[in-house]
Amino acid sequence: MIEEIKGYRFKNPHLLYNALCHSSYANEHREKGVSSNERLEYLGDAVLGMISAEYIYGEYKNLPEGEMTKLRASIVCEQSLFEFAQEINLGKMLYLGKGEISGGGNKRPSVLSDAVEAVLAAIYLDGGIEAAKGFILEFVIRKAKYVAEGHKLIDYKTTLQEIVQKNHQETLSYHLKSESGPDHNKTFVIEVHINSNPIATGEGKSKKQAEQAAAKAALELMGQ
Repeated sequence: MIEEIKGYRFKNPHLLYNALCHSSYANEHREKGVSSNERLEYLGDAVLGMISAEYIYGEYKNLPEGEMTKLRASIVCEQSLFEFAQEINLGKMLYLGKGEISGGGNKRPSVLSDAVEAVLAAIYLDGGIEAAKGFILEFVIRKAKYVAEGHKLIDYKTTLQEIVQKNHQETLSYHLKSESGPDHNKTFVIEVHINSNPIATGEGKSKKQAEQAAAKAALELMGQ
């Protein structure tokens, strides 16, 4: 069992093992009590958001709230986490099901970005917030500086949210319209609603990608 990642040695190696277990692997080894990393991914998303927000708040003192939100979104987005996963060769450590392996799951952005969040949560549970910062903060700082210098990653969801929020009576939501394909190569179609009215749809290999595509389509309809 792997006990160390990016210089952090686990007191409880099972946390790291759990973080590296994709749902496809867990489904194939259910009789052994293997759990997927999805719950850790949920926690890791929150931990990453907090670490990023704290850094941006302290470092970029003149940025208004809206710009801080955009900067954080560019750090925690799927593409950024995929880049970090590649840096630490996370794909080689993952436990994947046979179908996911044959489909190249260890190189798939959605799989790798989710695994980064799961590993971050595992480190947080094992060693606390300072250990979690030790794992991800250097990357957060580097990515924030890159984006702040003008190389902006476009976050269509945040842009759409800001436009909709100008009218306090309007609400924005995303709904899964359909999903197709095998588990290791799914395609998701997401529909974006304003005040429960469908505005546009988007397609992607992950729900996050499809939501971004739907938001972009909605912005184009608005002439943005």
